[in-house]
Amino acid sequence: MRTKQAVRIAVVLAVFVVGVVAGAWASKKGLLGADLFTSKSTKDAGHAVLTAAQTMADKEGSWEKIAVARVNYLSGDKAGAQAAFDRVLADKKVKAGDWYRIGKIYLEAGEWDKAKTSFDKVLELEPKDQDWLAEIGSYYVLKGDRAKGEELFARSFTQDSDSIYNAVKVAGSYLGVKPN
Repeated sequence: MRTKQAVRIAVVLAVFVVGVVAGAWASKKGLLGADLFTSKSTKDAGHAVLTAAQTMADKEGSWEKIAVARVNYLSGDKAGAQAAFDRVLADKKVKAGDWYRIGKIYLEAGEWDKAKTSFDKVLELEPKDQDWLAEIGSYYVLKGDRAKGEELFARSFTQDSDSIYNAVKVAGSYLGVKPN
């Protein structure tokens, strides 16, 4: 008798717990849903989804903040994106990778002077990173500064003379191909 009662209590408890968990899961509404873009113009849909992404990025790290700022920058909100870049770069924990990502955005926007400033900061923070030396050197060559590019290539190859990836970046720059 006691065993049947214990089993009934266990079943009731299990059903209760599953119900609570299912209810909590069903009531949790994320930021992303079809309502953000359904029946909206392309521009309004993009802004709605980007606003949700910004809300999510605010709780994340620099990479996510830069990713949202990239879309803002390249879609025309350069002032808003620049403010986001400046906030990331003002952080005491800013890393060379943050400068690099922002430099790539400037490069993508066709703003070499800004990209170069960011890339130079990467090289200042990580002067021996062979991958960044090769890639940033490639951008210098592609932008017409072969001497600076070759200086960076030489430093890269001194650090690692067997990297096929860096060899491809360097070769590509001489042939007009951007690193990927």
